[in-house]
Amino acid sequence: MMRRLMIATMVLTGLAHAQYERPGSTGAQFLKIGVSPRGSAMANAYIASVQGAEATYYNSAALAWIKGSDVVFNHNEWFAGVKHEFGAAAHSFEDFGTIGVSVIALYTDLMPVRTPLQPDGTGETFSAGSYKGAISYSRFLTDRVTIGATVGYIHEKLYGGFAANAVSADIAAMYVSDWRAFRFGMQISNFGSDIKFVNEAYPIPTNFTFGLAMNAIDGEDQKVLVSFSATKPNDGKPLGAVGGEWGYDNTLFLRAGYQLYHDVARHSFGAGVQTDIVGWKLRFDYSYSNWQLLGAAHRFGIGVGF
Repeated sequence: MMRRLMIATMVLTGLAHAQYERPGSTGAQFLKIGVSPRGSAMANAYIASVQGAEATYYNSAALAWIKGSDVVFNHNEWFAGVKHEFGAAAHSFEDFGTIGVSVIALYTDLMPVRTPLQPDGTGETFSAGSYKGAISYSRFLTDRVTIGATVGYIHEKLYGGFAANAVSADIAAMYVSDWRAFRFGMQISNFGSDIKFVNEAYPIPTNFTFGLAMNAIDGEDQKVLVSFSATKPNDGKPLGAVGGEWGYDNTLFLRAGYQLYHDVARHSFGAGVQTDIVGWKLRFDYSYSNWQLLGAAHRFGIGVGF
């Protein structure tokens, strides 16, 4: 099965590299923004190392490895005061699989309406936002291979009655071994209908992503996870990312990563803590991402597994 996954990856990667670069040709760009403090700290080299309900975004096939339930809420301080939120919950059902639900929101605060004749404001206010709600499903094919799929509904709104909707789907696969927790994952994200404002329609940003992860150091108290991912978007050049995470006693975590071939994003880092309280695994995560002239993005997250 692993050999088939590798062959499929090479074929799809070759097809992806054959596509033209078309910057600015897709809509719903908020779907490209990473939602996880842990993943963002590792430069989003996360498709093979994602755990918990965050897998609804990064790799739905990883949901099958959840035992019980997992809930996560993440907040991102994006540029120019724009807010970016993510929430997800997943539950594993015996002999059926794992179901997850997720919500992404990118929105502004209320802003005054200004016109050339009333530059100080008309007294009206407006806000703009982009939203996605999705449901995911994952199950085991073998004791080491899982598959997953996500179906989402996208809604974007601007001033007044200007709004647009679209539907999207993801399909994913994942392989996990016993040797140093080696993992291989791949996902085709956001293929679906065009999003249309007034008379202009644009495809949503479809990506093919695959990645590898393993514990380079796999001690009893300390582990060092290394992770790599490659992405081919339908509107740009291939991108890569490398990331790492040092963990002590499965309680304290330090992370760092670097974006490859990205025009703006560069390094990132972060930290996290995890603790067990009466059988509930609570975790808190933070990440800093450098975007050069655009500034920095700060992400905060809280999760619980039970």
